[in-house]
Amino acid sequence: MGKAAVFLDRDDTLIENVPYLGDPDKVRLLPGAQEAMKMLHHENLPLVVVSNQSGVGRGLITKEQVRAVDARMETLLGMGFFEYRHCFAAPGDPYDDQRKPSPRMLQESAEEHHFDLSRSFMVGNRLSDIQAGRAAGCKTVLLKLRAYPEDEKESIALADYCAESWDDAATWIVSRTRVSA
Repeated sequence: MGKAAVFLDRDDTLIENVPYLGDPDKVRLLPGAQEAMKMLHHENLPLVVVSNQSGVGRGLITKEQVRAVDARMETLLGMGFFEYRHCFAAPGDPYDDQRKPSPRMLQESAEEHHFDLSRSFMVGNRLSDIQAGRAAGCKTVLLKLRAYPEDEKESIALADYCAESWDDAATWIVSRTRVSA
């Protein structure tokens, strides 16, 4: 049996969403993200960022800018992530089959690192995050800090858990990993 992991959306989940963010100086953590990541890391859960970054495919930002934003986020969090899986394709690109709601980024990470998706979690603020996690076989957490109003009702209905805060989300995940350990 493989290890549980926590898959995390980036924009409006870990950091404030700035459309096509390429400037590391504009990175702002969402409330509670730092403490929650430390709590999950303390539980020895691999933390994997899975993020659609269509601005690269659209020519609005570069992969290097995305990586610089990720590095700044890690600095602000005071810790690094186990792995990043970005889909740089814009909708309609030949490689957009990796974009969430597709589960491919989660599945590829799990295959490469021997994660057990049935014991893992996907945390995000959008319906596509919840759909990707469900399709991969993960337990799903809708983080309502910045949930999208247009798909919030459907996201709530589909998610395994709806968290009002990062503390709430991390506490729920930790409680579930201890039960299945």
